[in-house]
Amino acid sequence: MISLLLTHTIISLMVSSLSATETPVIGIVLHEIMRDTLKSLSPNSTAYLAASYVKAVEAAGAKVAVIKLGEEESYYRNILKQVNGLLIPGGDAEFDKPNGYANAVKVLYNETVKLNEKNDHMPILGICLGFEILIHLSNKGKELRADCNSNSVALPLQFKPDFEDSNLFRDADPYILQILSTQPVTSNHHDYCITEKNLTKFGLDKEWKVLSTNEDENGFEFISTVESKHYPIVGVQYHPEKNAYEWKESQNNPHSADAIYSARLFFDWLIKEARKSNHSFDSLETQYENLINNYKPLYTGRLNMTFEELYLF
Repeated sequence: MISLLLTHTIISLMVSSLSATETPVIGIVLHEIMRDTLKSLSPNSTAYLAASYVKAVEAAGAKVAVIKLGEEESYYRNILKQVNGLLIPGGDAEFDKPNGYANAVKVLYNETVKLNEKNDHMPILGICLGFEILIHLSNKGKELRADCNSNSVALPLQFKPDFEDSNLFRDADPYILQILSTQPVTSNHHDYCITEKNLTKFGLDKEWKVLSTNEDENGFEFISTVESKHYPIVGVQYHPEKNAYEWKESQNNPHSADAIYSARLFFDWLIKEARKSNHSFDSLETQYENLINNYKPLYTGRLNMTFEELYLF
């Protein structure tokens, strides 16, 4: 009996050491409004966030904090001390535009690397453009993307031989891995991509581990999943948030039960890693002030827009 109690105590201590918080908050970066269709909805708004990202994070068990654009660097450093992880969403933005999405992500990425180097756990999930800008920043802001034609197409992942030896996929349900590798369940919407050739050319293969690749509609191979070799940072070229939450028919987003089940893997990974962070807001009131819950999404599905719902800022 004593032996069993001792074993239970040891296991409990091990589990608790892996979880610094049971109430993680994920910071999601806003996106500047680039298209006239969005500007027409709210002429005074300058930024937006697709509600699908928010829903995906909340469904995985975390709260969402808004990370604004055009702020001083001190704002981004401060918000990083309070959230437990970051989601860098996809969209349409210029990497050299001042005071926008790219500038905010640059500060957040560089500071996140510094935190992780100090063993201050801070995960990032970059999706589509969010993945591209992570690689762009690790290349010291030098462009390395290639043109791609992979729009409104669902694809199965072509896993690399050692993909299971990764932070992202190591503990994944084998059935999810089977779905991802055999069924067209990853939703692709991108005009740019990053190749293994360019990753190696710029010496970034020392920093990033390629987990999967795909081909665009012209047979051009691109990287579809990567993770950092040193930090809890993952990038995916596809959009797992669209499987369950974006319904525009022309986008051909996969909505099968398997597609929705497998897409949860990426957000579950982010929240699992975020639970290892001991960051917290200075007070509950400060947390409340920063949460997405202070804003109401606008239903845009009936307008035949890309997103079902949008937050406008």
